[in-house]
Amino acid sequence: MILIHKATIINEGSSFTGSLLLEGEKIARIFREDVPEGVIRACSRVIDARGLYLLPGVIDDQVHFRDPGLTHKGDLFTESRAAVAGGVTSYMEMPNTQPQTITHDALLEKMEMAAGKSAANYSFYLGATNDNIEELRKVDNRQVCGVKVFMGASTGNMLVDNERALQQIFAEVDTLIATHCEDEHIIRANKDRVLKEFGEHIPVGLHPLIRDAEACYRSSAQAIALADQYGSRLHVLHLSTAREMALFSPGPVDGKKITTEVCVHHLWFTDVDYGRLGARIKWNPAIKSRDDREALREALRSGRLDVVATDHAPHLLSEKEGGALQAASGGPLVQHSLQVMLELAKRGLYTNELVVEKMCHAPARLFRVKERGFIREGYYADLVLVDPAATYTVTAENILYKCGWSPFEGESFSCAVQKTFVNGNLVFDNGVITDHLYGKALTFDR
Repeated sequence: MILIHKATIINEGSSFTGSLLLEGEKIARIFREDVPEGVIRACSRVIDARGLYLLPGVIDDQVHFRDPGLTHKGDLFTESRAAVAGGVTSYMEMPNTQPQTITHDALLEKMEMAAGKSAANYSFYLGATNDNIEELRKVDNRQVCGVKVFMGASTGNMLVDNERALQQIFAEVDTLIATHCEDEHIIRANKDRVLKEFGEHIPVGLHPLIRDAEACYRSSAQAIALADQYGSRLHVLHLSTAREMALFSPGPVDGKKITTEVCVHHLWFTDVDYGRLGARIKWNPAIKSRDDREALREALRSGRLDVVATDHAPHLLSEKEGGALQAASGGPLVQHSLQVMLELAKRGLYTNELVVEKMCHAPARLFRVKERGFIREGYYADLVLVDPAATYTVTAENILYKCGWSPFEGESFSCAVQKTFVNGNLVFDNGVITDHLYGKALTFDR
């Protein structure tokens, strides 16, 4: 047994000083008062957590770990290790790999691969295409986090642009449908217009003019209309614009049939940052204006935005070279996402309790993840200890991504992840990651 002693526990809307007893994979006891001496003596390890925050492990509902086929820039082993170093104990991975995860056989192969490579808990989306509706109909709700639909082309080009196919997906798929929403017709028209002015070498700072707010709004509105028409369970990923916020309802995630995600890069950066970071902050959807960022920050507080994730998508720096048309879109984020959000809380934008709600509790509720996302007796001991008084600077030396860089390089955060537990096992301890792999497949109460 392990005792985490006298931490500041942040969980389910409150903070209190308490202790946690871990037995095997689960949380056995939560102590709000002093721990009996007999319990302390029976423990194989007692961790003095005074002055530290104890949080549930982060559940990231959108990552690209590049396995299989793109492993020169990331894989399930390297990126899951970076995740646990950042307090992310569970992730849901996207289908735009090589080969694409668009059949149940490919999905099972990924699950088997993760069982032998992942430091964190895992689930995988089944990808939609214009012609794989038979595969999508067979999704097991208890084992698969959802179906991913690219309603705008992005890395891997899995665009679903056939109107009949979209209608079938929304009408017949009996599970959560997660969408990438950008209108392809608008993007192409914007691209043609900018090409006429700049030629092929469009500055990367003009990326948000090509993938603009109208493209996002039009596609998100279409997804919502389809979900309303067919009663689908819709989850709209990586919202990036002020205008889209009017499409969604405020309030807690419980009971919503249409839910939303925002990513840390859209809450941190603005288009001004292209000047210093260039393609390192080129994502799809694009980083947009300060007004867009402020609207997203407010929508997170109001509940129009339900969860915070990363869209972690590593590329080599050589793949990020060039302008808006040449540089790859995406970047690595899982190692620092929790620090980013706690930093925003320290600056007064959010409370620590809201950060835990949006990164831990709400993903668990939204996907109905079984026995994770909360500090509760009988739940899996996926936990993070954070030192709120530490200063942590992101450097090339402490980055764990296989691609070897971060858009936060040089940034100093006023907190640091000290320890991470996955299924009751200490997997990250003051900069050291265990060689043992304790990640398990997520299951869902559906």
